[in-house]
Amino acid sequence: MTENDRRITVRFGGASSGSGPLTLGQDNMVRCIRRDLPEQINKESVWPVPEGTTLAAALDALRTLVERHDSLRTVFPPGPAPDGFPERQEVRSEGEFTVAVLGADGLGDAELDRLAAESGRADVAVPFDLADGIRLRFTLLAEADLVRRLVVTVCHAGADGAATTLLLQDWIALAAGKELPPVTARTPLEVAALEQSDQGRRKTAASLRHWEKALATGPQAVFADSRITGPPNGLAAVVLRSRTAAADLAAASRRTGASPSVVLLAAFSALVAQRAGRSELVFAALSANRQRAAMADHIGTLAQDALLVLDTDTADLDQLIGRTKAASLAGYWHSTLDSERVWQLIEDVTHLRGARFVRHVVVNDLSLTIPELMSDARPAPVADPELTWLPDQPLAVRVMLNVLRAVDCLEFVLLACPQVLDRAETERFALALTGLLDAAARGPVPLSVLPALTGLQPADRTGDWHRIDNCWIDLDAVRSLVADALGAGALTAVDVVGGRITARIATADPDVTPLTAHRAVVAALPGRDTAMAPHHYTVHALEAVAAADRDEDAAGPPPWASLAVTGTGTGRSPEIAAAHPGLA
Repeated sequence: MTENDRRITVRFGGASSGSGPLTLGQDNMVRCIRRDLPEQINKESVWPVPEGTTLAAALDALRTLVERHDSLRTVFPPGPAPDGFPERQEVRSEGEFTVAVLGADGLGDAELDRLAAESGRADVAVPFDLADGIRLRFTLLAEADLVRRLVVTVCHAGADGAATTLLLQDWIALAAGKELPPVTARTPLEVAALEQSDQGRRKTAASLRHWEKALATGPQAVFADSRITGPPNGLAAVVLRSRTAAADLAAASRRTGASPSVVLLAAFSALVAQRAGRSELVFAALSANRQRAAMADHIGTLAQDALLVLDTDTADLDQLIGRTKAASLAGYWHSTLDSERVWQLIEDVTHLRGARFVRHVVVNDLSLTIPELMSDARPAPVADPELTWLPDQPLAVRVMLNVLRAVDCLEFVLLACPQVLDRAETERFALALTGLLDAAARGPVPLSVLPALTGLQPADRTGDWHRIDNCWIDLDAVRSLVADALGAGALTAVDVVGGRITARIATADPDVTPLTAHRAVVAALPGRDTAMAPHHYTVHALEAVAAADRDEDAAGPPPWASLAVTGTGTGRSPEIAAAHPGLA
């Protein structure tokens, strides 16, 4: 900080308090916060400041904002478990927070924006203390006694995107000297009580069944082809802005009777399916989970993934829009989740199916959570469409669509892993999305025209590929998986027999059984998106001397018929199978 910068302590008090169990959304976000980097979880933004707002008025408005909303004063003390994971939330009625004030004397608007952006980037990388403090951090840019910018960093355990929008609207009113009515929205403690009720538990159980069916029957990976050579790496990111595309989206929405969000998602899904070379898609939609009117004004975090299952095998985009609407409703309705049970479900399904679901495609529609007043502050596009490249992003997905605005000017960020779309293909994909909206504005679009519209090459499966259990599998990748999992001391052979993957293992280790072999193979699955664990294992005894005496000329598989069989079976755990009778 410079000599003109300072920190001001603001005390709050007289507010509500209490304690209780975590909400499902809090539980989910606390797990994410403990696992991921702060800059992947925290959210920063620059909030508008009403003209003439003094420093004193701004500080008073921030105090009132914190006192109004329980979620901002909620802490998560460590629990008794060895890892300290919190079991409860505590709402503090009084305390203090610090506001950073940066001197902005003599700075023009461009310099103010640059300083605010730099401050936000620095602050978002600093973790929040879950056990202490409030769930927001504030930085004011002030010129003498007037506040010119407000930079806010949000802890995702305190507010999701929709809640942040509501907080921003409160801030603008409070900073302008307006008096707000009392808060009537449900508090996090009230939400937790509802979730723990009989009705809430039934809803959570239904969500788990939805996920179980999707994980057990859908493809394990959307993109399964010869270009997938390892985990996702730096994702290219391009921003597209277009007023024409927004008009086309609105026209297509009016013509089909579907919301702009559904139309855009259907068009995106059609292009993903065309590139993936498959019609069945399973992808995550980052959900604010506010489809229920009673939760629309909740200040807190409801954010949990919605798992959407969509078959894009339709004649035209209009039919796909109808399917997308149904898939969206089902996915969002079943996005109230017990995160711990979902992660255990993923592990159990992986063990039983032998295929691990990977989050290849993600959609995050922020268009309803970013206020128009913030979007309107941005300059109009200099071209139509306008494309702007951002720095590469370190995300563990293959393709992600962030929709920032859908009214008047369509604005989205398309991120793509180079193993799926290189930079030229990423640009063609983004432009193809606007081209598909242009066609959809005028009438039904046959999906047969997509190859000509996109210019993208569909999946290339060169080698020993098989479609097994609704998954595209590279048998060479399976062979490498099994060999690597069992180590150099074992000799392996993998084949496909009757649509099932079989593995033979010759080893001198008496502890190797179908069960231990399967557990080792499943443990090695992460990062191998085109592989699947075998459905059946046969373990043979291999004399240690014979294994050591094998020379390079005899490095191939042994004569299996001459080796004694010490174990045979699926390798699946009876206990896990009993817990999921529909999957065994």
